[in-house]
Amino acid sequence: MDVVLVSPRNPLNIGAAARAMANFGFSHLSVVAPFEAHWREARSAVGAPELLENAHQHATLAEAVTECTLVIGTGTLTYRKPEQPVVSLPDLAPLIRQELERSGRIALVFGPEKHGLTRNDLSLCHLLLEIPTDPQQPSMNLGQAVAVCLYELAVRGPAKDPPIDVKLPPASTCGDLELLATIVEQTMVSADYSRGSMHEANRHELRLLLRRLAPNASDTRRLLGLFRRILWRLKPHRGRN
Repeated sequence: MDVVLVSPRNPLNIGAAARAMANFGFSHLSVVAPFEAHWREARSAVGAPELLENAHQHATLAEAVTECTLVIGTGTLTYRKPEQPVVSLPDLAPLIRQELERSGRIALVFGPEKHGLTRNDLSLCHLLLEIPTDPQQPSMNLGQAVAVCLYELAVRGPAKDPPIDVKLPPASTCGDLELLATIVEQTMVSADYSRGSMHEANRHELRLLLRRLAPNASDTRRLLGLFRRILWRLKPHRGRN
């Protein structure tokens, strides 16, 4: 499982997250557009300097999760209306196990310290993970949030559950879903589906829709072929068959 930190401002929080990962046996860290250039030198990564040194840096969240098949964003419901299914932390482990059963790749995504994940960030997520906290203090420090989530997964992790008998088909990666969303969006534009001011909103809704539908890898390939054919037919410069 990948732990992804989006636009973290304080290198000490990145180091604390790396230390928590080492505590509970997780090793894949990605950092998206960090505020500080020297975040790999965080002194708070006690016992985890190699994990921090080997972490991947990405320009965007879409780039960080392109190979992932299940992306889980974290946040509180206090100030937002979720647009994707919400799962409470104690209920997450079985979903992780199911994704691993079909050889999926999972990303657990944490937002910036000040405001958390944006609406656009969450459009790339299949689920919104809520950490049960006191309503009077719903937000958590970034390093603490990572530690709590990873502890819960370590205690209730996939290895604790019996394997399922059903062989699930391979899931679509986020990169494939983004490609499909792009082709569908181009088709909508070619068909004059809506005015130009709605294109950004349409793209947002497409991202959410595809993650709700959860097409497997084979379904996504078929849909790509279908919409590419429709788009080709809609192009005004094509010749007639």
